[in-house]
Amino acid sequence: MTTTADRAPTDAAAGAGPGARGGLHHGGDYQRLAERTTDPTVLRELARCDYPFVWHAVAENPAAPADVLAALADRRHSDHNDNLLLRLLAEHPATAGAGLDGVVDAVARRLAAGHRPYAAVLALAARTDLPAHRVEALGKLPGASTRLRRGLTRVLAARPAT
Repeated sequence: MTTTADRAPTDAAAGAGPGARGGLHHGGDYQRLAERTTDPTVLRELARCDYPFVWHAVAENPAAPADVLAALADRRHSDHNDNLLLRLLAEHPATAGAGLDGVVDAVARRLAAGHRPYAAVLALAARTDLPAHRVEALGKLPGASTRLRRGLTRVLAARPAT
């Protein structure tokens, strides 16, 4: 069973004094903090909460460290929220190396399960730091539609030559 303590960042990480929430009363407060903070410790704590819109805000935050983004790749809530999160992670410049591989693997699992993370696939295709063959493999999975494959071809063709 998830408790409020499991969902919310710690008081210290949220910038509040001991025993106080420092104005963090509901999910919207956590979302605003995730959008505005540049503190990696706070972002790390926020990524562990149960609110998917906070995960999205962390994934959009330019200050989010690579390890936080990598951990978000395995978070699950609903098809819409999961697919949006994967797209945001695929677009984030700090998602690199093993973290980027984790996003590719998560997208592949969702595609194979029929969950349609098409925007994430196209965002991955636009990344020049990801080998084209890794993205082309996503287009061959059972969940990839003809339209997705056409989009992949178009995005990969638009990549600058390396």
